[in-house]
Amino acid sequence: MSGKPRLTYLNGRGRMEPIRWLLAAAGVEFEEVYLETKEQYDKLIKDGFLLFQQVPLVEIDGMKMVQTRAIMSYIAGKYNLYGKDLKERALIDMYVEGISDLMQMILMFPFSPPDAKEKNLESIKERATNRYFPVFEKVLKQHGQDFLVGNKFSWADVQLIEAILAVEEKVPDVLSGFPQLQVFKTKMSNMPTIKKFLQPGSPRKPPPDAHYVETVLKVFKK
Repeated sequence: MSGKPRLTYLNGRGRMEPIRWLLAAAGVEFEEVYLETKEQYDKLIKDGFLLFQQVPLVEIDGMKMVQTRAIMSYIAGKYNLYGKDLKERALIDMYVEGISDLMQMILMFPFSPPDAKEKNLESIKERATNRYFPVFEKVLKQHGQDFLVGNKFSWADVQLIEAILAVEEKVPDVLSGFPQLQVFKTKMSNMPTIKKFLQPGSPRKPPPDAHYVETVLKVFKK
């Protein structure tokens, strides 16, 4: 073992991408194992690697962790990205949960039937501009600081920059009414660890394509 966290998932974004983002933002290098067949997935279950028969699977500090939220809480705590006290942690949790709701829509979008794609894209735009981004615009404006919580870089900031870039891929002008978030996006994108993750050749995955959707359906078919 190299001591690096080992991530097992498909070669695409999915539920592993926020974990990749968080590790990369913390400056942690990791290894990846990609599932390409149902047999590989079934073997992980048979070997007892997947507590709830689900991936992502992250092997870190001698643990085989599943459940995205638990994995990310552990990484955020380990690398000092989870606030200084319970109140800050509660705020980070609230923001992360809100962003996760928006990201869930983006996660499911590639699997939309062709006749529902336009409607689902409109839903993403509507939720981002009317429900989620206004919250973070207001938070940043009210406290006038660079980061969402405690004027310190946290898990919430990582989730938000990931969400902004993911929505912008589908709705390029989504930040046009959010000047604070435009400044936030520029600052976050220039942080050394995040800047590195945004460069070509990094472990960041491209937007899901037809091949990724096909692989997901093949690996996880009942």
